[in-house]
Amino acid sequence: MAALFSTLPSADKSSLMLMIMMTIGVLNVAVSVNNDHSSNNRETADVVSGNGSKPFPWDKIRLPKHVIPVHYDLLLHPNLTTLTFTGFARIEITVNQQTSSVILHSRHLQITRATIQRRMRNTHTEKEVMVLEYPPFEQIALLAAFPLHVGQNYTVSIEYSANLSESFHGFYKSTYRTEEGEVRVLASTQFEPTAARMAFPCFDEPSFKARFSIKIRREPKHLALSNMPIVKSVNVANWLVEDHFDVSVKMSTYLVAFIVSDFKSVSKMTTSGIKISVYTVPDKINQADYALDAAVKLLDFYENYFSIPYPLPKQVLFVSLSSDRFWFKQKLGGGILRESDRLDTVPWFPENTEPTDLAAIPDFQSGAMENWGLTTYRESALLYDPEKSSASAKLWITMIIAHELAHQWFGNLVTMEWWNDLWLNEGFAKFMEYVSVSITHPDLKVEDYFLGKCFDAMEVDALNSSHPVSTPVEDPAQIREMFDDVSYEKGACILNMLRDYLNADVFKAGLVQYLRKYSYQNTKNEDLWNSLAHHWTRREILDVTTMMNTWTLQKGFPLVTATVKGKNVHLQQEHYMKGSDSSPSTGYLWHVPLTYITSKSDTVQRFLLTTKTDVLILPEEVEWIKFNVGMNGYYIVHYEDDGWDALISLLKENHTAISSNDRASLINNVFQLVSIGKLSISKALDLSLYLKLESQIMPVFQGMNELIPMYKLMEKRDMDDVENQLKGYIVNLFKDLIDKQSWNDEGSVSERMLRSSLLLFACARKYQPCVDKAEEYFMKWKESNGTLRLPNDVKTAVYAVGAQTIEGWDFLFSKYRLPWFNTERNQIEVALSISRNKDKLQWIMDQSLFGDVVKTQDLPHIIVYVAKNPSGYHLAWTFLKENWNKLVQKFELGSPSIAHMVIGVTNQYSTREQLAEVKEFFNSLEEKSSQLRCVQQAVETIEENIRWMDINFEKIKIWLQNNM
Repeated sequence: MAALFSTLPSADKSSLMLMIMMTIGVLNVAVSVNNDHSSNNRETADVVSGNGSKPFPWDKIRLPKHVIPVHYDLLLHPNLTTLTFTGFARIEITVNQQTSSVILHSRHLQITRATIQRRMRNTHTEKEVMVLEYPPFEQIALLAAFPLHVGQNYTVSIEYSANLSESFHGFYKSTYRTEEGEVRVLASTQFEPTAARMAFPCFDEPSFKARFSIKIRREPKHLALSNMPIVKSVNVANWLVEDHFDVSVKMSTYLVAFIVSDFKSVSKMTTSGIKISVYTVPDKINQADYALDAAVKLLDFYENYFSIPYPLPKQVLFVSLSSDRFWFKQKLGGGILRESDRLDTVPWFPENTEPTDLAAIPDFQSGAMENWGLTTYRESALLYDPEKSSASAKLWITMIIAHELAHQWFGNLVTMEWWNDLWLNEGFAKFMEYVSVSITHPDLKVEDYFLGKCFDAMEVDALNSSHPVSTPVEDPAQIREMFDDVSYEKGACILNMLRDYLNADVFKAGLVQYLRKYSYQNTKNEDLWNSLAHHWTRREILDVTTMMNTWTLQKGFPLVTATVKGKNVHLQQEHYMKGSDSSPSTGYLWHVPLTYITSKSDTVQRFLLTTKTDVLILPEEVEWIKFNVGMNGYYIVHYEDDGWDALISLLKENHTAISSNDRASLINNVFQLVSIGKLSISKALDLSLYLKLESQIMPVFQGMNELIPMYKLMEKRDMDDVENQLKGYIVNLFKDLIDKQSWNDEGSVSERMLRSSLLLFACARKYQPCVDKAEEYFMKWKESNGTLRLPNDVKTAVYAVGAQTIEGWDFLFSKYRLPWFNTERNQIEVALSISRNKDKLQWIMDQSLFGDVVKTQDLPHIIVYVAKNPSGYHLAWTFLKENWNKLVQKFELGSPSIAHMVIGVTNQYSTREQLAEVKEFFNSLEEKSSQLRCVQQAVETIEENIRWMDINFEKIKIWLQNNM
């Protein structure tokens, strides 16, 4: 609880002090109003109004388990003119432990009346109750005048009102501009992780699953969407319609969703007869077809892969196979009995299916959200224009749809018990993106990009401020911090490693068992490991739980050192960690499923390293050995003695002897070893020389990812001579590949993405042939008043060059404002943000915060783009400091957006003065802000940059003099 009571000197306060603190600010509300929803007898309880006399009856941030919700009946009426909404929540509860209070969540809701009704035989007695509020925990307490008895059912009814949120969470306002320039308003929801309580009072924790019956009131010109289909619409008045949605499946509160808008849709059926619809603002409906086709393919794939149909029925019936008789545990309308493996019970799925919707929201903080039956997306993550969108946009849209639809099983059907195991949701969905899209869209070759996710995770996981995949969290800010590369990317990478070790069939069988066994339930880590171990069929005993606990319950990852002596390969593992005090950590040990190939055999061999040291015996002596084949494992490797020299020679003489992913992993590993002093920077730069021969996307990208940050550090330290030499070296390294690029949209997706990145890099580095070509394109495009069709893959490079003049910048921004350039806005934002004109950079950040022309959802990216700009990094840091409170209010403390800005603005600092300034600012903030994990990561990264430059700068200077 230390983080919750951050204003106190210690978390270990006496119960008296705690009760005093919790009484402050307690609000009693019990206003008697007419209620059309009441029934039978009503008794009004005595209440105390005003601030006052009763302490809040609960002192923990997690809700008690005394009372469990069973069913929510919600009525919401948003007013899109006044930007307010009213609500009525009737919650059926069951009592597990006798109590006289009901504790649930509420945030920014004005409660006008609350009652508790008990059902006794044929009479229902409803009593008005006192409502206490404790804002620090976002909780309210309903104090009953009578005890609530174990095993009895009660109904809680709450009337309330609130403003539509001005942020991106809760029930919030979104706007868009039509092609005619009219601004229209809609209301949408984003509840994960803890914002359902901003739309209705609820038990807002993942384990409190319940069913939901939702009614939405709207104007006739609007339509309402929710998780389930509409069963009827009632005209409440000439100007008001009430839509009634079907009863939902049993689900967590964070998956509830509703939208009131004037969206249009396109629809298509899957092979199993499920209607899929994509909703968007009317002017962009012609950009919905690609997402629709992708969703159909992906849903078909998941139904087949998981052997569980979607959409899931209201309830799964379990049929007991007792001798030759079927005993139905529950009766539900007609259905079919599916095949089973003669288990004690088998699921029985009703035949009727429900549709699923995908909606593009004009204002959206993250990429997308997996609400059950109504997944929501930012527009750029769902809408695709085949005439204007880039190859990378197609890849991203496909992957995000795959991610959200995978959640319908992993996360929605089976949900983590608490947010400490968020990775069971997000790591799986990230992993399944690659499994699914590699089958449904083989042309995208997504498997080539997976190792990049592991490198991203390792960059964060190499810091002391990292955290285990499964780590304790309590308050909403801590929970939001879990939505990071460790939960997503590392979670996906260790799952991929486990699948590679078990084999794909065993892994899949274990997943299917896990999903079937825990449908509509909540799980922990060990539930998954037990299901996977059940299908292990090899002779050796495998303790999956013990093995995988080493990857989920401790932070970081192993560095495996391999020393070849004849046929013997001596192996040693240690905790890889950056930092000046990164002496080998004691007590860290992993079960590492090693894979390797050698100069004598390209057949993948396996060895499970479970101890600190071990010896691997080869059948014959080899010239080289390469561990972590295809980068399927979440570890890096150091080759002692002449091991690296042999691999560098291989790359220079015959680099295609190993796969492009293996080449990319060698590039990554060699530079990571420089960071901890295992290798010199000279050795890493020696390896980089081979890149002049490289043409494949992942090794090229990884080479750029390692080399470009080196001169980015120098840009902020006035080291022009060495900086320019290094830039020249990198351009020369890729010059032949850059010259080969055509200025069109031909080729595979990976070829097109490589072209786009290379040309942008070359133009940004002022490689003259690229600049000349881009300037020619921009002038022709400008002369056509933006009507000339530019090749999609070269637009960013063309725009970036054009935006270097004030006239070009202004012209580009004038097109950015137009609705028919909406699919190009991300590319234009990049170009506008790399201008050398400081006034323009400041203006684009200010406009992003204002949110009219430039959407505030894009502000985190724009700030980081400006921060990477040598002319803008001071501006970005000042902007972050001066607008910190506004940014936290808009994006929420602990959110990935805040983390992206904090780390992105500071991670290229490498002076002690910059470090002191960053520390001083964050130390001046209240403790919840100063103790954010992203702040710790930022400080640690700057410290590492300082140390790295102190050690390596002179060595880089000498190496460049000898190799240029």
